[in-house]
Amino acid sequence: MTQTSVEMLPTNLNVLSVASEMYPLIKTGGLGDVVGSLPGALRSYGIKTHTLLPGYPSVMDALEERQIVKQFDNVLGYAVTIWEGVTKNRALFVADVPALYNRVGNPYGSPTGQDWPDNGIRYAVLARIGAFIAQGYLAHWRPAVVQTHDWHSALVAAYLHYDAVEAPPVAHVIHNLAFQGIFPRNKLEEFGLPPHAFALEGLEYHGQISFLKGALFFANRLTAVSPTYAEEIQMPEHGMGLDGLLRTRSAALNGILNGLDLSEWDPMTDPAVTFPYAVGDIIGRRANKRVLQAEFGLPQTAETFLLGLVSRLTTQKGVDILAEIVPRLFEWNIQLIIVGVGDREIMRSLAELQSRYPHQLACHLHYSENLGHKLHSTVDASLIPSRFEPCGLTQLHALRYGSVPIAARVGGLSDTIVDANSAAIAEGVANGVLFAPTNSETLLVAIRRAYALFQQKSVWARLQRNGALHDVSWEGKAAEYAQLFRELAGHSPLHHNTYAEIAPRRGDILQRSFRALRRIQPARMPLGGQKSESLKSTGTYA
Repeated sequence: MTQTSVEMLPTNLNVLSVASEMYPLIKTGGLGDVVGSLPGALRSYGIKTHTLLPGYPSVMDALEERQIVKQFDNVLGYAVTIWEGVTKNRALFVADVPALYNRVGNPYGSPTGQDWPDNGIRYAVLARIGAFIAQGYLAHWRPAVVQTHDWHSALVAAYLHYDAVEAPPVAHVIHNLAFQGIFPRNKLEEFGLPPHAFALEGLEYHGQISFLKGALFFANRLTAVSPTYAEEIQMPEHGMGLDGLLRTRSAALNGILNGLDLSEWDPMTDPAVTFPYAVGDIIGRRANKRVLQAEFGLPQTAETFLLGLVSRLTTQKGVDILAEIVPRLFEWNIQLIIVGVGDREIMRSLAELQSRYPHQLACHLHYSENLGHKLHSTVDASLIPSRFEPCGLTQLHALRYGSVPIAARVGGLSDTIVDANSAAIAEGVANGVLFAPTNSETLLVAIRRAYALFQQKSVWARLQRNGALHDVSWEGKAAEYAQLFRELAGHSPLHHNTYAEIAPRRGDILQRSFRALRRIQPARMPLGGQKSESLKSTGTYA
């Protein structure tokens, strides 16, 4: 295989990323982590990303070295000021429209949890600005490629198509097909779209407008956030009514796994971790278990199998089926800690269960970033019973911090977790427990299987170490995106097709050339013979 060094790559391939949120400015647990982490990893491949964000209060407050680079008197009825600046070494453009974005609450809804009723025009304006920047409206900067994310920026591709002027190609990332940006047909003119856009080969979707369909139909390339999810969404079960369109565009669709910013997810430096420990140090993490048990008022016993779940509490995440089996679960020596917020009925049922089982179940029914980190540094296993999961970051957090994931075999979960079946255990490659289909009985069986493995201390320790060795960084995945952007921009490819390669563990990565450009095949691990000395290195390389 021919490898290309970073020095041989262009250093001025500009990419405009249009998104509705970005970690660490906005922390909703959605696409923000990906949008915030990927640009930094792309720099090593000669790609400079500017991210266009709405001017939320948190974004405006964090913007440094700011300057106005463009003002529009009328964009779909709103005056817009475009700021350029940086935050945490990330280059930003910010669409400042106080009437649309200067609000209390999360980006998409009010403090009461209701969607903002004008979300259509809020994100139509964002996409329209993105299209203007793509077309060269900024005198000092123009992208070679545009990347858009989910439905909020999906209209960029539609605007560029209907404007019919010269513009760079668009690559659209599908983070979650379930959210499509559906709005009434009579909003077409308000969104600045021509009448003929309301058509089967356009934005029409069952008599309404679908923002997401605009990207699926008109973007040059489509990227799902895991290879398995890219396959699943082409089938009716997971296609959310768009599987037929996605099948027709299968040649333009691929899947690239998400990664983590390892500087943010390092148990040695993470302020949320009570007793810091090196990645892979399963002995050093043990003291954290007792601390969390005490914090939640649970008996502090090391031999108890401590499960954790940190998630949006929704049916998509399968939290309702977990609630169904709690009484049967607690027939064993098991404790469960749940952190998250979501559907009121699910939260009510969990609160009732907590009152019935105060010594085994503890709930924090609020969003907590701190607990989202701390939980994975303490629990023995992390539950992820999702009905569908485009990629999932929870299992990556768990693997990194030494918590064994127990997860549904869907989407990116099946791409990143090697099930602890007898063959995988014998070969020393397992790092979690998978189950299918997603229902209460299969979840119960999976937990029972994990509980039995937990009693086998050497086997469980190997699962934890394999998780720590698994590459959850952007290394490799960023190279995939770099290859995509170079192809769209008309540059030669980075490398030959290497899909036959096996995904490296952390130790393997550190032993090879740091920035060698290689594709990573997800969910495949090398044999378990490598010595644990590789665990000693805990440096980050996102």
